[in-house]
Order: sequence, then structure tokens, then C-alpha cells
Amino acid sequence: MEIPPTSVREQDEPATHDRANDAANHASATAIAALVDQYAGTLYRVAYSVLRNSADAEDAVQETYLRVLRHRNSLDDIRDARVWLVRIVWNVVLDRKRRAKTRPETDDIADLARLLPATGLSADDRVGAAQHHETVLRAVSQLPQKEQRVLILSAFEELSSVEIAQVLGTTESTVRSRLFRARNLLSNLLSHSRSAR
Repeated sequence: MEIPPTSVREQDEPATHDRANDAANHASATAIAALVDQYAGTLYRVAYSVLRNSADAEDAVQETYLRVLRHRNSLDDIRDARVWLVRIVWNVVLDRKRRAKTRPETDDIADLARLLPATGLSADDRVGAAQHHETVLRAVSQLPQKEQRVLILSAFEELSSVEIAQVLGTTESTVRSRLFRARNLLSNLLSHSRSAR
């Protein structure tokens, strides 16, 4: 009894298709592992600059990579992986911030001020540096949200205005305008803070 050629071909095609899928999944996993190695530090800094809590920042970075895994089929379409990943972590962090408004900002700033590096400074200098750092962070937290976001991405993450525009989904001129306003407002807040002492 002879087996019709169509049934043999039909059996071979799924095996070939499975091997192709396995190869594609392996390539995708390798690409994602490379992204993790290359950008984990940057994503952590972005998350920490907003959340001001190391455990929450680590969770946000992991959630970012989970979202990348869900969209791994579109990795080839990404032009600038760094900006794409920063935008994802930025959205994750803002979602978390909206969902969990349990800790007041002043506690976060006080925690961050305690974590300042203290090497090479006398006790008085460390106290002065911590107070200055806390004053700056408190002033940043008083900025309007749009200006605060742009300033954080510019000053802490050193993103260009083009990259910030991509992360925030706005135009470069809007970013430059917000950054200008943020710096002026911050300068006024800090000078007001100095004169109040």
C-alpha cells in the first residue's frame, strides 16, 4: 500500500514550521538578553528617579522586560532600543505612581537624602551636602508635573531633547520649552529657599 505524497508533505511541514519557530524564539530570547545586559542600569535609574525606592524601581524594570517579552515579535521594527525601553519603563513607573499614592513625597526625599555618598567629607560637610541635596529634591518635587518629568529625564538620565520627546510622546520644541520653564522655576524655588533661611 502506497502512502499518498500529500500526507507525507503535510507531516513534514509542521516539523519544519516548529523548527523555524524554535529558531525565531531563540533569536528573540538572545536579543532580549542583550537588551537586558545593555540597558538595565539606565532603566533602573529612570525608575528610581521617579519612584525613589530601589525595590519598586527593580520591580518596574522587571515589568518593563515582561512587556518587551510580550512584544518580542516587533523588536526588529524598533529604531532606537534605548529610547523605546526608556519610554516603556517611564510608562510603567507612572502607572505605578498613579496606582500607589501611599508614601508622601517628603518621606521619599528624606530616604534619598540619607543614601547620599559620604566618602571624603567631614560630618559637617556631609550634613550640609545632605541638606542641600534634600532642598534641591524638594524643589524638583514642587515643579509642575510636566516640567518635573522633562527635568528628571534631562538632568538625571542625560537624555537629549529629541529622546525626551520620543519618551514623552511630544515634540522637541515642547520639551525644550518645558525644560526652560523647569530650570527657571527651579532656580526661583532654590533662591527663595536660600532667602528664607
